[in-house]
Amino acid sequence: MNESVTAHPFLTAAFYKFVDLPDFVEMKPPLLALCEAHHVKGMILLAREGINSTIAGAAHDVHAVLSYLRADPRLSDLEHKESYANEPPFYRMKVRLKKEIVTMGVPGISPTRMAGTYVKPADWNALICDPDVVLVDTRNDYEVEIGTFEGAINPNIQTFSQLPDWVEKARELQARQGRKPKVAMFCTGGIRCEKSTALMRTYGFEEVFHLQGGILKYLEQIPPEESKWQGECFVFDERTSVGHGLVPGHLGICRSCRDPLAEGMTESPLFELGVSCPRCYDQTSDEHKSRARERQKQFVLARARGQVHLGEPQKQKKIADLLPPDAPLLYSFRRCPYAMRARLALLVAGIRCELREVALSQKPASMLQASPKGTVPVLVLPDAVIEQSLDIMLWALKQNDPQSWLPSTASVMDEQFSLIKQCDGDFKSHLDRYKYPDRYQLTDGLSDRQAGSVFLISLNQRLESNAFLSGDKWGLADAAIAPFVRQFAHTDPEWFASQPWEKLIAWLSDFENSTPHQKAMHKYKVWHPDAKPAPYPAV
Repeated sequence: MNESVTAHPFLTAAFYKFVDLPDFVEMKPPLLALCEAHHVKGMILLAREGINSTIAGAAHDVHAVLSYLRADPRLSDLEHKESYANEPPFYRMKVRLKKEIVTMGVPGISPTRMAGTYVKPADWNALICDPDVVLVDTRNDYEVEIGTFEGAINPNIQTFSQLPDWVEKARELQARQGRKPKVAMFCTGGIRCEKSTALMRTYGFEEVFHLQGGILKYLEQIPPEESKWQGECFVFDERTSVGHGLVPGHLGICRSCRDPLAEGMTESPLFELGVSCPRCYDQTSDEHKSRARERQKQFVLARARGQVHLGEPQKQKKIADLLPPDAPLLYSFRRCPYAMRARLALLVAGIRCELREVALSQKPASMLQASPKGTVPVLVLPDAVIEQSLDIMLWALKQNDPQSWLPSTASVMDEQFSLIKQCDGDFKSHLDRYKYPDRYQLTDGLSDRQAGSVFLISLNQRLESNAFLSGDKWGLADAAIAPFVRQFAHTDPEWFASQPWEKLIAWLSDFENSTPHQKAMHKYKVWHPDAKPAPYPAV
């Protein structure tokens, strides 16, 4: 076994790649579910322009995530940098969607086409010792403060988006004898330099270089006795900084502003553990500092008990109290109208259940075992499985119907069932073709929009005579049909709002602004087998 794995059980992997990912939004749910299933923590940023991440966990779990990513042909050559630590570098897992994986804010910059020349760590020293080369540190000022390359220029920026303004004004970058200088740029992992060197080329700099793999790769490969690096390298995790060999440094971090604590800062009267440091003391209110003191107090108490304090223990106890062992399991997908109407009925009936949000591209084996049809919603009871949304509604309301959603007579029940059948039949078919014409090899969905409007016109006429589809109060038909009308309306909101369906539009607006709708649409993380139980309605 690798000695580093034995001595330092937490593997940190840092990686990025600029590549066109038009489906980056759809990539998030299964990727987050996979990371959580493997107990991997950290941050992954996804954008149309690529992926940027640092994650940590047990070595085999981190490599499982990397293998999953590389199974995508667009990421097959994804490179990563590794380091090991004794303590977990992260306490949470987040996958976030961004406009840019590193924000510069300058349109038209394309690292895949315009980046400068890569320089391997082994060749970096020779380059930066060239007197004709201007060496620029592209990181934020607090990062530069704790370590940088000998002779590097510090632009004194607080965010990467400030770099373009500095480049335009920097005297060090002005032309010499009619020629722009050579420029070498570096950053922590290499990602900023992909964009910054591309930016330089748009300004007419022809000889632009950047350190391949960034400072981290340099510190990993270059021995201290040959190094031009001075100080430590700030990293955005619980290690705070690393040195040569990527060994965790000795610097602390301010828990308030999350900036590193440079030498001598902890001796300042403005430093208070977990509350403030000389950089942020004047930037936070007394109320903020009071909350930080309480958080620090709870952190210390939790550590003394051998626990990790993230504000979760009380929440998890409350969840356990709300979900008895025999609580129903609801497999759901937030935006699915069938699942939405099932959640509405369970909510009004006061039936608490464990909700398992499903990524349709990765349906859990437990759901497929309970219901081979593979569609949501599925309600798993101790002694039965209910696979149809309308059946779930009826089951819930028969347990408890405090608002009298169920019709009181057989004739009214038949009338509402007929209305629901029209919704689930022809109207749903037209809705699908209107919303997803490509799935049905259609040029557009306009003809199906027109055909589906026939049903909506009939609903508007019904609402002209009654306050609700179910009669004089909201009921079964309203709850069963509203999610489908909502989906139709959201396909082209401006067109829908322009139609002469005053009563229908007002009815839908009242539904979407209602408390039951807000509760039913609460966002849940995609479920995986190791996830903590999530109650519905949400805590």
